[in-house]
Amino acid sequence: MIRFLFRTIATVLLAVAVIMAVLDTTRTVAASRLVLTPLSSSWESVSPDSLEAARGFVEGSLGSQVWQMLAGYVLALPGFVVFLALAFLFYAAGRRPQRRGPRFAAEV
Repeated sequence: MIRFLFRTIATVLLAVAVIMAVLDTTRTVAASRLVLTPLSSSWESVSPDSLEAARGFVEGSLGSQVWQMLAGYVLALPGFVVFLALAFLFYAAGRRPQRRGPRFAAEV
């Protein structure tokens, strides 16, 4: 059940990454130059209240230095890269481990 949940989350994150990549590709073609939208701008345009809530939570529980580090590194990355990395991590957590031994008794 947990593997199914992780794989479902990975699928949703991959869908968001593809949507964000398509948006960046469309903007790149329209501008005739490479356009990569940072995660902070995308988040700000979709839900500014949740961005401020996340900022308040991180600063309140972990300190403002952690938020500065997070905003400096993760939120400055293109959004599709962040969601693609998260999708990969959830997929890796939800995959089935390979069997180590032979599958059939005749293969011994």
